[in-house]
Amino acid sequence: MNIPQSSFPRVIIIGGGFGGIALAKKLCKKEVQVVLIDKHNYHTFQPLLYQVSTGGLEPDSIAYPIRKVLQGYPNFYFRLAEVRRINPDKQMLQTNIGEIDYDYLVVATGSETNFFGNKNIETKGMAMKSIPQSLNLRSLILENFEQALLTDDLHERDALMNFVIVGGGPTGVELAGALAEIKKGILPKDYPDLDTRRAQINLIQGSDRILPAMSEIASSKAEGFLEDLGVNVWKNIRVTDYDGKHVSTNTDTSFESETLVWAAGVKAACIDGLDAKELLCRGGRLRVNQFHQVEGFKEIFAIGDVAQMETEAFPHGHPMMAQPAMQQGENLGENLVRIVENKPLKPFVYKDKGSMATVGRNKAVVDLPKFKFQGVFAWFVWMFVHLYFLIGFRNRVVVFINWVYNYIRFDREARLIIRPFKKVTAK
Repeated sequence: MNIPQSSFPRVIIIGGGFGGIALAKKLCKKEVQVVLIDKHNYHTFQPLLYQVSTGGLEPDSIAYPIRKVLQGYPNFYFRLAEVRRINPDKQMLQTNIGEIDYDYLVVATGSETNFFGNKNIETKGMAMKSIPQSLNLRSLILENFEQALLTDDLHERDALMNFVIVGGGPTGVELAGALAEIKKGILPKDYPDLDTRRAQINLIQGSDRILPAMSEIASSKAEGFLEDLGVNVWKNIRVTDYDGKHVSTNTDTSFESETLVWAAGVKAACIDGLDAKELLCRGGRLRVNQFHQVEGFKEIFAIGDVAQMETEAFPHGHPMMAQPAMQQGENLGENLVRIVENKPLKPFVYKDKGSMATVGRNKAVVDLPKFKFQGVFAWFVWMFVHLYFLIGFRNRVVVFINWVYNYIRFDREARLIIRPFKKVTAK
């Protein structure tokens, strides 16, 4: 990989997500050689992917070059590569651009969409875990309305304007709210010759409430906000199959839809070489100790969505969200320095700073450790927090200006079909 040998120990980080970036920042001024490997040359701010999908933001507003995040550090190296296998015995990585050895390895590969083995949904539904997937979804949504203009078949037209979102977590709730606002404020202007009132947004949740990880009052308020926007919220229903047009469930309820968005779960993005059954927990996460070490290995660590640290407070591991990943990255950075300096390690203690979700204009729910609130103030808090954690001054300014413009004009000007998307058709 053309990385020079160094007298400093080499730390390889796989993944430039929230955890990997936090760790690299913590280490780059220390006496270690940091090598970050990712299959993309940018960091993605995933909480705002739904706004790319619905035309609220352009993708470069929520992406930032990894090299620029950590430029100026002499002991930092980035390589654009895909890791294919870890060889723990030789302390070596195999990638599509060559092999590289390590002194310490950190797996921070994050998570990927979990389709729970349903191949039809995986091939014919839409996921929203990356910028390319979000752009595909944006193109499909707009293409469906263009196609609806051209058909005389009322049944087909309704299917083209019927959106089914599976999963009532923050991603599903925020996407449903954004689509409802598009239906209300934008479609009648863009498509005056189309009866957009017939467009339907359906949010399907398998349990008895949406936002199950948040408080009951947040779930109830969010559901009320969605219903006020015209979203159909379906609870205690599981989607079992999708052929590209027909959505089947475990009940008598079914849907005719050309667009199914799967937001019903994620699983760890594991790498070959660390896939032994004794290492993996539910969802493919790697079992780690309180110092982030993968079980059975002193030189291999895991943080973020891919890691499961079982504690009394979190018996099934920490939430698969940005905050735990960032805190784990910072803690592991301290511990790696302690290892190099032969000092005792510091156990990780997660500080829950709360959770939040937005449903739409002036509508959000926020759960903080000591108090909870909803509505307009919660919406402003949600915006401030997301702007704060965006990487890059330009991105913060661009996103802020877009939000102000969208708020004043009730518009989403990034509704562009830049790259047409061809959906897998039913067979």
